[in-house]
Amino acid sequence: MFPTSAKEVQKLGWDYIDIIFFTGDAFFDHPSSGTACIARYLQSFGYRVAIVPQPNWRDDLRDFRKLGAPRLYFAVNSGAMDSMVNHYTAAKRRRSDDAYTPEGKAGMRPDRAVSVYCRILKQLWPDIPVVIGGVEASLRRLSHYDYWSDSIMRSVLLDSGADFLCYGMGERPMIAITQAIEKGWSRRQLESLPQFAFYRDGKIPGSEQKGPNAPGSSDSNRSPNATNSRNVKILHSYEECCRNKFAFAENFHEIELNSNIADPLTLIEAVGQGYVQVNPPYAPADEKQMDSYWALPFTKAPHPRYKDKRIPAFDMIKDSIITHRGCFGACNFCTIAAHQGKFIQSRSEKSILEEVKALTQLPTFKGNISDLGAPTANMYGMGGKNKEICAKCRKQSCLYPKLCRNLDHSHERLLALYDKVLAIKGVRHMYIGSGIRYDLFLDEKGYNIDEGERYLRALMLKHCSGRLKVAPEHTEDNVLKYMGKPSFKLFEVLRREFDRINLKEGKHVELVPYFISSHPGCRLADMKALAHNPALKGIWMDQVQDFMPTPMTTSSIMFATGIDPRDMKPVFTEKDPDRKKQQKSLFFKK
Repeated sequence: MFPTSAKEVQKLGWDYIDIIFFTGDAFFDHPSSGTACIARYLQSFGYRVAIVPQPNWRDDLRDFRKLGAPRLYFAVNSGAMDSMVNHYTAAKRRRSDDAYTPEGKAGMRPDRAVSVYCRILKQLWPDIPVVIGGVEASLRRLSHYDYWSDSIMRSVLLDSGADFLCYGMGERPMIAITQAIEKGWSRRQLESLPQFAFYRDGKIPGSEQKGPNAPGSSDSNRSPNATNSRNVKILHSYEECCRNKFAFAENFHEIELNSNIADPLTLIEAVGQGYVQVNPPYAPADEKQMDSYWALPFTKAPHPRYKDKRIPAFDMIKDSIITHRGCFGACNFCTIAAHQGKFIQSRSEKSILEEVKALTQLPTFKGNISDLGAPTANMYGMGGKNKEICAKCRKQSCLYPKLCRNLDHSHERLLALYDKVLAIKGVRHMYIGSGIRYDLFLDEKGYNIDEGERYLRALMLKHCSGRLKVAPEHTEDNVLKYMGKPSFKLFEVLRREFDRINLKEGKHVELVPYFISSHPGCRLADMKALAHNPALKGIWMDQVQDFMPTPMTTSSIMFATGIDPRDMKPVFTEKDPDRKKQQKSLFFKK
């Protein structure tokens, strides 16, 4: 187990630490934890890693001093969630608990945790590099809308004072920067590493030209397509984004495009007296690389420091298995593609089955796998039939507005995996707790793949605990188009097939749809139409959430600007708190 205190370091006999992590979550050594994944990966290369979970930032800062300075650098993240999402509801009310803290106790991390931790470390250890990462840093790497301050904020690099920002899934970039720092690379050399962002004082190289297309120009009509290199995209400046909502929407369109294509560009955004540069990411991990991450010796247990204390988030995932990363669904309100990527990165069957066998040997395992999935459970093993077409594709989604003809969406491999997992001795039940996309096996005419009915039957009869959760998100097509979701007619087909299978098998499996109120484009009349939609008759309706704009999503840009960044046309947004509450309450009034 990784040391978290000076006493634990002393027990290991260490006279130095290579990297010290500061994180806003309690620490549990499980592959669902980003901190654990990176720490284990660095450890596999021989580096000594220590972790300081949920340090106290209010007192004399002893938690930030107790391990001294690392030999190479500090690594900082807010935890598995953005700290503001963790702390506040869509109504901006403070949450009363925190699932990532022992006993669910609230208040164990600060608002904007990455910046708070980073500034303290820079104050105490100004000469030691600080690398930030995780969801909070990743989604705030460039100018972004912050719902809680109702403002456009600059890159978290500036507000935190960090030296480097690692975005996305971090195994390969973090070992690269670790080895480079150890070799004594210069700052300029480190700035060439893939999947990192950094801030640099001065003018953008090659931007000395005058005129409306110069980076940082105040001309509101300046195109963001001006480049100083064939592989660089210069965005509107932060200051221009604050002045001009169209510039902000255009910036996001470029950022999103480069998050979803196979050959992304270097992005540069002027801010203040300098600029933020975001280097392109590594190519998606292949099966061999994915397997190597899960072959690491995770204990799948909370750190011993917590003794018998319960960590709610760990209880939820301790008996789960992750099959892949990424999502090509591209719901406009979702941050998954911006962080994990659009392209599916799957583990091998062998790797997954070995993890299941190891899980059955844990004394805490009771025979039930709580989830075999990922951001979207039924995207395992999927991708383009012709990879050359995928390499040229510029579309955000493989599913919207219609299913891509080049997508191999066969569920045969997934069904075979389910059967093999259930055949392992010690596994009584295996559930799918992650979300699924039913438009991968259904369309408005019925099943769109030969094994579609077989997959739905398997979900209903073997792999759900009596309630199958799906996310149509809304019933009205005029709202769904702003969400990037398919027509509600597909849910009607799903409901028909669901009821037919229940009747035929004599079962009472419940279908539980999730909905969102107050999403951009949604008016009070739309929620009223949702509440009275006949296709929902007989379904227990209690799953609705008020839309919360999170950094780096299409929906948050719509909310902030009233503009759809996909076509730059105006879109209605409900911002009044009382009317937002009314939209949500209408859901329950039949």
